Amino acid sequence: MSFTKITSTYVPIPLENIDTDQIIPARFLKATTREGFGDNLFRDWRYNEGDTPNADFVLNNPLYSGEILVAGKNFGCGSSREHAAWAIADYGFRVVISSFFADIFRNNALNNGLLPIKVSETYLKEIFEAIEANPKTQILVDLEQQFLQIVGTAKKVDFEIDPYKKTCLLKGYDDMDYILSKKEAIEKFEAARTFIF
Repeated sequence: MSFTKITSTYVPIPLENIDTDQIIPARFLKATTREGFGDNLFRDWRYNEGDTPNADFVLNNPLYSGEILVAGKNFGCGSSREHAAWAIADYGFRVVISSFFADIFRNNALNNGLLPIKVSETYLKEIFEAIEANPKTQILVDLEQQFLQIVGTAKKVDFEIDPYKKTCLLKGYDDMDYILSKKEAIEKFEAARTFIF
């Protein structure tokens, strides 16, 4: 699914070192398709024993919702399971904001249409403080111009993204879609080649 801009409320999880086993516990990794992983996102935090919702966990709090997840430093550490990105995207998040991402998680997110945005620890604190003051606070994410902004404030913060991955997100492509989008140019190049046998 492509996007250029998102303006959304957001879900805050101000915890550091959230690893992939907390994002999607290992016991749920048997499925071979991406669908349904969102049901078990943060499963051991969302539910008590007996599968009753944990009222203290933010995803069970009706005050918080949106397409943006904001988490503490070092998000996505631990094992390299791609299922973590699947679970976050399947739940409905389009963007994850943190002050640091594990490299493998960041790449898995980008490969699955999920935009990880790295911000300074100072700005991350501002984002958490804004939603603590008002749970209806929104963030604007402009992928095309590469900035984000707490709606209602003047401050815009730039973020970095690999140009190729940016193109894929803007167009809603995965790697194969991108290659297929170049089919005509590839065929033209191949037709012009001279083979010597």
